[in-house]
Amino acid sequence: MKSEETPFEGGPMDGRSLPILLGPTGTPPKTYRIPVPDDAGGPPTVLVYRRVPRGHSKRLGLPKGWKYEYSAGDEKGAGKRGSGLRWPWSKPDPAPDATPGGKPDDTHE
Repeated sequence: MKSEETPFEGGPMDGRSLPILLGPTGTPPKTYRIPVPDDAGGPPTVLVYRRVPRGHSKRLGLPKGWKYEYSAGDEKGAGKRGSGLRWPWSKPDPAPDATPGGKPDDTHE
């Protein structure tokens, strides 16, 4: 398997570089999750990093390489963007209700 030194930006891994295994297309995974064990023996904290282009070529605008940026707020699995396949016939994700209880407000008729 081929790997590539990929830099990390933001979060606890800022400034570090790790060898990341490349997929069949020669690119690293879209998200990289790093479990960090809890000192008190609780569930581990998961650091989530998202793949972004390092730069673009002048002529064609192709990515020159990849890096990972820290994605704050996704530690507990909230907002799992980019997970799973999206088929054209798949139903869209349900939008959250704007009302606090999730029920329609029928008080002002």
